[in-house]
Amino acid sequence: MVGSSVGKVAAEPTARIAVLGRGPVPPGDPVLRGDDLGVLHGDGLFETMHLRDGEPWLRDEHLARLTTAAAAVELVLPPTAALIDLLDEVRTGWPAPVEGALRLVCTRGPEAGGPPTVYATLAEVPAPARAARRDGITVATLPLGLPAAARNGLSWLPAGIKSTSYAVNSAARRWARRAGVDDVLWISSDGYALEGPTANVVWLTDDTLCTVPAATTGILAGTTAAWLLAHAAELGLSAAERMVTTAELHAADGVWFTSSLRGPAEVHTLDGVRRARCPRTPALQALLGFPV
Repeated sequence: MVGSSVGKVAAEPTARIAVLGRGPVPPGDPVLRGDDLGVLHGDGLFETMHLRDGEPWLRDEHLARLTTAAAAVELVLPPTAALIDLLDEVRTGWPAPVEGALRLVCTRGPEAGGPPTVYATLAEVPAPARAARRDGITVATLPLGLPAAARNGLSWLPAGIKSTSYAVNSAARRWARRAGVDDVLWISSDGYALEGPTANVVWLTDDTLCTVPAATTGILAGTTAAWLLAHAAELGLSAAERMVTTAELHAADGVWFTSSLRGPAEVHTLDGVRRARCPRTPALQALLGFPV
């Protein structure tokens, strides 16, 4: 007898992976060589996009940032059209109602030389990211040990790139777990807020929506933060890039961490100090199009 599907819950989509030149492969199949420089030295780049309604949001902005970073580290990428085809391969057939985390990874390839290793992965947006949107997050400040302009002043050090060399970011996230907070905000030695390990900080002062200038600090220029500030006028707000101290963040009308998967996550507690919820948060989330 054929069973009825009435009342059954659709199975969650399984993680996917596709490799440039090979196409989709089973998630358990090998993708990287043991001597790949992305593994040995963290010598590579990546971008993560929010898949909504089956489409990668801000895809072109992410690819443009990847191209800029590749030039900075002298990594020769395949043509943009080939990268788009790879993203299309891995997302084909993904259920439109399910939010996806679409990641594109490009490493320098084998240690002995050869073409870069390029692959894309797709998985459902993790539950903690969705919860951060809904409930907000606790954040603690963490000293970075450098002046705000230090990284940008080093001509040999590519700043503001999304590198697979993630040791510092991972260490900060581990510290956050030990400290019992959701995330951290790096603070320069001269007292300015910079960025989180995987997020930009955005704040509202009076009627101005602000973020930290990437050009002068060497932080990663966030695609989500940039889009939000570019559309601030739709909320009746102005936009600006400014330096900010922790004291100024405590006094702000609203503070958010923005990233590709979480969207705008309101900071409801900063360094143990509870903040009043900002009435603008639902409008920011609606403008960015992230479900809550």
